[in-house]
Amino acid sequence: MKTQLELAREGIITPQMKKVAADEGIDETVIRDGFAYGHIVMPCHPGRPDQNLVAIGKGLRTKVNASIGTSSDIHSVDLEIQKARAAQEEKADTLMELSTGGDLDGIRKAVLAECSLPVGNVPLYQAFAEATKKYKNPNKLDAEYLFELIERQLEDGISFMAIHCGINQFSIERLRKQGFRYGGLVSKGGTFMVSWMEYHKKENPLYEQFDRVCALMKKYDAVLSLGNGIRAGAIHDSHDRAQMAEMIINCELAELGREMGCQMMVEGPGHVPLDEIAGNIMLEKAMSGGAPYYVLGPLPADTGAGYDHITAAIGAANSARHGADLICYITPAEHLALPNEQDVREGVRATRLAARIGDIAKYPERREQEKRVALARRDSAWEDHFKLLMFPEQAKAIRKSRTPDNEKTCTMCGDFCAMERGHSLFEKDIAGDKCRSKHMETEPAE
Repeated sequence: MKTQLELAREGIITPQMKKVAADEGIDETVIRDGFAYGHIVMPCHPGRPDQNLVAIGKGLRTKVNASIGTSSDIHSVDLEIQKARAAQEEKADTLMELSTGGDLDGIRKAVLAECSLPVGNVPLYQAFAEATKKYKNPNKLDAEYLFELIERQLEDGISFMAIHCGINQFSIERLRKQGFRYGGLVSKGGTFMVSWMEYHKKENPLYEQFDRVCALMKKYDAVLSLGNGIRAGAIHDSHDRAQMAEMIINCELAELGREMGCQMMVEGPGHVPLDEIAGNIMLEKAMSGGAPYYVLGPLPADTGAGYDHITAAIGAANSARHGADLICYITPAEHLALPNEQDVREGVRATRLAARIGDIAKYPERREQEKRVALARRDSAWEDHFKLLMFPEQAKAIRKSRTPDNEKTCTMCGDFCAMERGHSLFEKDIAGDKCRSKHMETEPAE
């Protein structure tokens, strides 16, 4: 079976490419060429024909990923199914199933059965969880079993995988020589792989046998997302030598993977101050040859626990603005606890809004809906206004809970409504939606 990348290089526009072109309002040949160059990827497992088709990459709407999964403390299959459904209802584009506790095969299969989103995972989680259970020591993981597990998870229907191929002896040495870190190591899979390498005094098998990893991914046309196991866990670690060593290696591997016909994506960067986000994305795009960038957060401050979905939304909006392609959400429980269903909903909403804010800046030609919202608000056309919002039900509920005496206004201003007074002052000059404003006039989006 040929991958979407290989078919695109042969000049073929597949049915999947046609579908995402229609969804994005972009010419099919642009989508095909994006696949051919490796600038666009699509996690679309052939064994899940009913899953949503989502393209990620250059020129496309910034996508949002929601992550769920059990832990050693909380491992309810029913809870994970509820969270998966919540992510889908809140319009996440992709889902990552990241369980480390309970029946890991059973949880994965249950989530795949209940969700139509493309589902990704981190195979190292299950590998080290099972080694811990079997040997009481995760470092006793058999490297050969790791490859067997990757294939088993792909057979179940996983469409993309975050695999930590970029951790190697060179990047670990950078960590040691710089005197470790302020924020330590924050990637579960990455930390366990570093531990395994130190214990065995061996190279990372996922790096050593990268061609084998790509062959498995190609077999199922899954997207290989190059995990950032040494990402910064504190803004004071941002762009330290260890992080940059792994980023360089991942960008090299993205190029090698594309040459093998594998769909490739790069992950990063973790905790990054706001003024470094643009530079981080520029580096990833330049070094990887334009591979789609899957951004985790980023969190531009370390002091927002309890509201880190807002901290991350600020970072995500800036990331989308500067070229990030897929944003992994952060929930209010980040750094504190395993997210529950409501945390998932809040995380997806905040991240979708952040992605939209970034896209408004990145694609000025796609601002038509913002103009429609402004016109409906100006004219106190409440029902039209609600229909155009990202979160209409929440907006309706808030308004209904504090009903104004004058139905054209809201209780914020009441009799002193600026919109109503301004409308009456310029009623003769209003020309529907043909207002000429040098700041806001745009062509309708296709």
